[in-house]
Amino acid sequence: MAGVNLTTIKSERELELLRAANGIVTEVHAEIERLIEPGFEALELDRVAERMICSRGARPAFKGYRGYPACICTSVNEQVVHGIPSGRRLQEGDIVSVDVGVELEGYYGDAAATYPVGDISPEAGRLLEVTMACLGAAIDVARTGKRISDISWAIQEMAEGAGFSVVRDFVGHGIGRAMHEEPQVPNFGLPGRGPRLVQGMVLAIEPMVNAGTSEVRVLEDDWTAVTLDGRLSAHFEHSVAVLEEGPEVLSGMAWESRGCRYPGDGKERGAGG
Repeated sequence: MAGVNLTTIKSERELELLRAANGIVTEVHAEIERLIEPGFEALELDRVAERMICSRGARPAFKGYRGYPACICTSVNEQVVHGIPSGRRLQEGDIVSVDVGVELEGYYGDAAATYPVGDISPEAGRLLEVTMACLGAAIDVARTGKRISDISWAIQEMAEGAGFSVVRDFVGHGIGRAMHEEPQVPNFGLPGRGPRLVQGMVLAIEPMVNAGTSEVRVLEDDWTAVTLDGRLSAHFEHSVAVLEEGPEVLSGMAWESRGCRYPGDGKERGAGG
């Protein structure tokens, strides 16, 4: 297991705790998806998420992290990641990326999705579809014996093949007893490089795909990253356990990927919509 930090390998007990934390993340996303519509405030989404997380005996993992002021991240249109929820009302045609993190009994859950607000443009719809497909392709190769950069290449190949670009300034990561653990999981890179994937690794895989340039800049709030050219960006993320029998999506939601196991039923699911 050269190149693998053994402290990042999770026991079955730790995997159960990670399933529980990610189960709360899944519930929050389901409620957020139900609420999002034109005229809704991102700040109210933040309040709903915090109430749900705390009512389940957990803690919002993002709030206070390096000074971050909110419970969730809400990134609208050209905002890539780390958007701070505000009283800005969502408008018809917007897309909004929502990133949710939870800490439960010392273990972390993390997942993100980009949601349409009412009817969106064909370009926005295709961007969401391709970014979801990038995540599915990445999860499908998150198997024992593969390497970290095989995940990276799956994302880059699909995104660029569709005429989009992948963000290079932010990466996925290991997750477990800390929200960000080794190894880093870039969304670009040639296959066959980096640490080999082994049983018990848990990765937060999160393609960030832009309609235009891959370049981004951070706004004066020191958090919100936006595309340099002002074009749309989408972000999808799952926390995924690497198991001998295949990848298990711990934060299972609507965008299911081919050949992935979901906690609780032992079944494989078909391609998601």
